[in-house]
Amino acid sequence: GGPKDELEVAIELSLQESHTIQEEERELTRALEASAEESGARVKRKRCEAPSEACSPTDWIRQEDWPVGIRNVGNTCWFSAVIQSLFHLPEFRRLVLNYCISERVLEKCKSNADKRNLAFMQELRCLFALMVGSTCKFVDPSASVELLRDAFRSSEAQQDVSEFTHKLLDWLEDAFQLSATGKSEEDKKKNPMVQLFYGNFVTERKHEGKILSNIEQFGQYPLQVNGFNNLDECLEGAMVEREIESLHPDQTITSNRERWFSKLPPVLTFELSRFEFNAQLGRPEKIHKKLEFPQVMYMDRYLHKNIAMTHGRRGEVKRLKEQLATLQQKLECYKNYGSGPLKYPLADMLQFVLEFATTKPPSASQAEDPRNGGSPATPPPSDQPAESAIIVKACSTRLESEAEASEGVSASNCQRTPIYKPFTQCRPPMECPPHPAPHDVSEEELHHVRACLQRWRSEVESSITELKVNIERVSQVLEGMYRDNSLCQVPYRLHAVLVHEGQASAGHYWAYIYDHANKRWMKYNDIAVTESSWEELMRDSYGGMTNASAYCLMYVDERISQLTGQVLRGMDSLPPVLRRYVHADNCWFQQEISEWEEQFCQSQQVQQGQASQAGEPATAAASGPQEEETSPGSGPEAAQQTPVKRQPGTEEPTGSEPRLESMLTPAMQGVIMAIAKARQVFDADGPEAGLIKAFHEEYARLFELSQEDSTLQSDVRLHHALVYYFQNQAPGRIIERALLETFTDRNLSFDDRCWSLGLPCPCDFGFLSDWKDDYRQFRTVFIYLLTGLEQYQHGKVREALIYLAHAYQSNASLLKKGERRGVKQSVIALYRRKCLAALNESASQLFRSGEETEVEEGVAIMNEAIIPCLHLMSRDATLAPEDADVMETIRDHWCTCLSPDMDDSLQVKLGEILPRVLDSSAEMVVLKDPPKVHGSFPNDLCTRLAAAMESIRNTSIVVVK
Repeated sequence: GGPKDELEVAIELSLQESHTIQEEERELTRALEASAEESGARVKRKRCEAPSEACSPTDWIRQEDWPVGIRNVGNTCWFSAVIQSLFHLPEFRRLVLNYCISERVLEKCKSNADKRNLAFMQELRCLFALMVGSTCKFVDPSASVELLRDAFRSSEAQQDVSEFTHKLLDWLEDAFQLSATGKSEEDKKKNPMVQLFYGNFVTERKHEGKILSNIEQFGQYPLQVNGFNNLDECLEGAMVEREIESLHPDQTITSNRERWFSKLPPVLTFELSRFEFNAQLGRPEKIHKKLEFPQVMYMDRYLHKNIAMTHGRRGEVKRLKEQLATLQQKLECYKNYGSGPLKYPLADMLQFVLEFATTKPPSASQAEDPRNGGSPATPPPSDQPAESAIIVKACSTRLESEAEASEGVSASNCQRTPIYKPFTQCRPPMECPPHPAPHDVSEEELHHVRACLQRWRSEVESSITELKVNIERVSQVLEGMYRDNSLCQVPYRLHAVLVHEGQASAGHYWAYIYDHANKRWMKYNDIAVTESSWEELMRDSYGGMTNASAYCLMYVDERISQLTGQVLRGMDSLPPVLRRYVHADNCWFQQEISEWEEQFCQSQQVQQGQASQAGEPATAAASGPQEEETSPGSGPEAAQQTPVKRQPGTEEPTGSEPRLESMLTPAMQGVIMAIAKARQVFDADGPEAGLIKAFHEEYARLFELSQEDSTLQSDVRLHHALVYYFQNQAPGRIIERALLETFTDRNLSFDDRCWSLGLPCPCDFGFLSDWKDDYRQFRTVFIYLLTGLEQYQHGKVREALIYLAHAYQSNASLLKKGERRGVKQSVIALYRRKCLAALNESASQLFRSGEETEVEEGVAIMNEAIIPCLHLMSRDATLAPEDADVMETIRDHWCTCLSPDMDDSLQVKLGEILPRVLDSSAEMVVLKDPPKVHGSFPNDLCTRLAAAMESIRNTSIVVVK
């Protein structure tokens, strides 16, 4: 009975354990679902309230597997930068998503710190799950941020990245420690956060002939920036220290202290000390010094096991650096020679003296001057160096005296000396040489001076060349000192760069993260996630050029595949509980889109009803911002109007006359006129010949119209799509098919002449779509420009800027295809600048007023109009200098708003908009859509534009009846 009893007991224990695990899973599921419901409602509210991310939820849809951004919920760019860099570590992401703790451990968590850590871990799990499987292009981190802000005891202040990262890793370490089974030191070392981010270094110190050592643990390794040019120099400075300890007032002992890494963490993080305290000003200041860092860094030279090898290399490096410094000093002496305050290159000075000595004096003739082809003198023997030196010295002394005397005479007669003007005179006056010359120099003296100066100059140039060669050789030896195979066994690849832009008191953070799977750099700037490059990263991260620089560098051990693996894709990679949570959030997001689309359709129906009551075609509102007439026989109205053919001779109902008039666009009227001109051919030779004649008539009319000179106020391209095609040199096949499509317009069947001619059946040529889209966009650009000018004319600057900004962007895409594809870009840019400057002044006045409603209005103007416009302008490669000046003026204007006396609430709001004004790449550019507008006939458009521009110039409104 013993074995049977033991088996029954084992089965019973197994069932109890299984039941306990199921209960724990259900409890965790209920907690997650409750959290998901609360978080989902919060996310839904936040998305709808977000004023600047997008105009509609449809703009928030994530594109396939593109990484998601993190929404800035108020000075939280630091949170986004750090979380993105950690999320894209596959091993860290796996640990967070699969974190689980039993119910028994939860019951033992009594302290507030433990409860807070578990709550933060739970929120981080949900956030990571959304970043994996959300269908929205950004996530909301409000819950996680609130927990951190409570810990920092500040809800508004912008946090330091290193301080936040320390706090984050401490909390996660404690959370994982709760799930550990043991409490010993050995168990703590097995903590996954410790194993991933923490390493050890050995400190060795010589004291009174003895070596003292100590082992310490480190997480983020701090490095000084001042005094160093690259990351290796920073590490050398941090690892080797020389310090002087004062034991007695009259005695000091110098000791050397060295640090060596005994264990490197898989994720190696360097803190770059970019801030220092200015004691005179009593405030911190940012260090903008340039500091270079590599994409791959070999850590062998800093390891304790390589101490003997590195010591030998360091001695050689020290010797080579001293040699290099000596060579550079010698070269500097040649490049900057002289005993006075002004110094010049020695080779150039010798050349100048030689030119002075060989310059022809004014009184010497061409025949008797030995320096200019005169009678050559017999040179003295070359074996008299002492005599040559004496002659050269005497001659140099006399030449110097003559030059000083000439300088004095020239100064005293400066008003009488004629001035040589090379652009107005053919040659200099004969009585005034362009260069000074010696008064008298003998043939022998000239020979010795020329020989010595040329020899000295040759010697100097040879020495300079030799110095440069030696400097290059020593530099190459220094660069390769640590690059041999024995010291390239521990590669660390750059994973993330955290960038800070601004000053010590305020600024903006973003991150560059390397995509190991696709071998590219990505930029994570709050909700904006864009592909970047190493060149852009260097420009923003090295420092020294702008007020942006790297603040934290994160390297990963390239030998560990778990740190450079694929990003989790899809919902299948998530635990079941988190999968349900993300699915619920995606359902809420889809519901948002459906509600928005329903509201949009209702608003469109209201607009259609209002338009029909006003006597306008019902299709006008449905056509959106693309106006009624787009191209012959095409557009929304062509698809919606299906008129019934009327038999010839029958009466047209009286009520349909206004409808017929509205359908006769200029394109249709041109066809009807061409058919009228072809009536005789039709009567004589039949319908086919008449139709061909009508084709030729309309073709000739439109071609002739396209050759006319036109201005912006009388643009002939508005009259017909074929005029636009002609001016843009469309292929003949395109023009012929477009003309044929014009004759197949179904609305022409209402005209007796067209009906009797027997027009061809309606057809659709798909290859015309690109040209139709361009012409439709051209008309939209013109109408947006016209509407913007009319709004500006009536003082509605905010609405005008929206129209003009859209006109500029659409027109820019047209002009890339050809000069005549769009309108004159400088006109749009001019009035966009005017609107931008005026609107910025208005927003600033509202903001400075301090009244809550006016401040909110000013912030809304910045978020909806000015900031998106600035961001679009900053991305324009063809931006005019005047536009760049306006952008800088606006940025400087808002920077001057910062002052210690500003109200706290205003400082908070200014802190939210100022980084977006300064950093043009900080977020996704979303420009508010302008109100719907509809086109009219070309003559009306041109007349309205001319009237608007006339009103603006004359500052008096011109009304077009």
